[in-house]
Amino acid sequence: MGHFPTKFVAFPKSGGISQDRASIDLNLFDQKSIYPTNPVGLIICTVQFCLIPEYSMKSIFLLHIGLLLATFSSSLNPKTPDLQGKWRASLNISPDEIPFGMGLFQEAGKWRLEVYNAEEVLVFDEVEQSGDSLKVTMGIFDSEIHARILGPDQLEGAFIKNTASNYVVPFSAKKGDFERFPTKTTPSAEFSGRWKTAFKKTNGEIYEAVGIFSQKGNRITGTFLTHLGDYRYLEGNVEGNSFKMSAFDGSHLFYFGGELNESGEINGLFRSGPRGKETFTAVRDEKFELPDAYSFNYLKDGYERLTFSFPDLNGTPVSLDDPKFQGKVVLVQLFGTWCPNCMDETKFLAPWYDRHKNKGIEIIALAFEAKPDFTYASERVKKTVDKLGANYTFLIAGVSNKEKASESLPALNQVIAFPTLIYIDKKGKVRKIHTGFTGPGTGDYYDRWIEEHEALVKKLLEE
Repeated sequence: MGHFPTKFVAFPKSGGISQDRASIDLNLFDQKSIYPTNPVGLIICTVQFCLIPEYSMKSIFLLHIGLLLATFSSSLNPKTPDLQGKWRASLNISPDEIPFGMGLFQEAGKWRLEVYNAEEVLVFDEVEQSGDSLKVTMGIFDSEIHARILGPDQLEGAFIKNTASNYVVPFSAKKGDFERFPTKTTPSAEFSGRWKTAFKKTNGEIYEAVGIFSQKGNRITGTFLTHLGDYRYLEGNVEGNSFKMSAFDGSHLFYFGGELNESGEINGLFRSGPRGKETFTAVRDEKFELPDAYSFNYLKDGYERLTFSFPDLNGTPVSLDDPKFQGKVVLVQLFGTWCPNCMDETKFLAPWYDRHKNKGIEIIALAFEAKPDFTYASERVKKTVDKLGANYTFLIAGVSNKEKASESLPALNQVIAFPTLIYIDKKGKVRKIHTGFTGPGTGDYYDRWIEEHEALVKKLLEE
């Protein structure tokens, strides 16, 4: 598959190929209105125009006839193909791809889409199917998959992230239970274990991580844990002395490819969606540990308490000085609905709060959202609260920019990561701050964090 085109030719949807056309830059288009509609090649339609890649103009006449035949055929065969079952889906970030397992199921006339990454199953229940079109809203995330049903075993379309400018990634899916990354040769390397990893950004900055892998035959699962959080559930395949792993959670697209050299070092490539690209090296090291996650954040000199006042989801100002929080252990969560690690942390905190709230515990989530508009932000958070069953306090604190977030919390040395969890004792003093989150995809690291969390809260309650 080639690069996603950015130059298109526009034809009005009303009228034929004789209508005047104009070259259009996709970067100027409202991405929310874009959806793929053509069974032949990549055609993008909006309310008024159909856009055809500039390099496909020589096929306009054939495409026009094809569209007419498709419309005629659809009217004769209104029955939609059976879509239920397992699929191998793929997001094209040329020259690489991000495959993931997918399932489509219908119960009582309602569709749901499942996404599979290693042992994780993500369920998306906002699926609209109309004729040969399929639209999936990706749960709590402001993103969507729009696809055309090309037959009983094929989908093609695009993944669109509404919070990022011009973020459109070609999507395709084929029905069947296939390997994530098809292999031709058997593995000659064993990657199971822990690896000391160094990622290098395009600007030369280097940061460390722990690679945690489990390999069974040619299937490999695991993750990379950094001091800011983890890359969640990764899954892939091993071929010869190399591996490929990927993950898609409805918002983030991750690809990791690595090759083991003769000296026992992995050289690899990490891609985060179509734009992010880093290299990495890794060596086996079962004892390597990252710096203490409680050591990065602290209160500045001259500050003894964390203070803030932000509106709740209804616009009412809320402060730590409010009676509801006095004499209680309070956890302050720096959070965003766009953040998968925040989703993981909230999935833990929501039921945990329900079990412990009567002991004198409160949680306040400070939401830093993709857009400054209060209505937009509050609606995104309300949806997250509903989807995740989170019954604690959520406030709209600002935008998802670490510098601006730091300005809104002047007592904190800086906002380094989303999420960050701040532990405040009954007297209102900050006792510990955990930067980032060690999610369930990290296995033993996640279990260790839960033990630390439980012990710390227990100590604060007993004081």
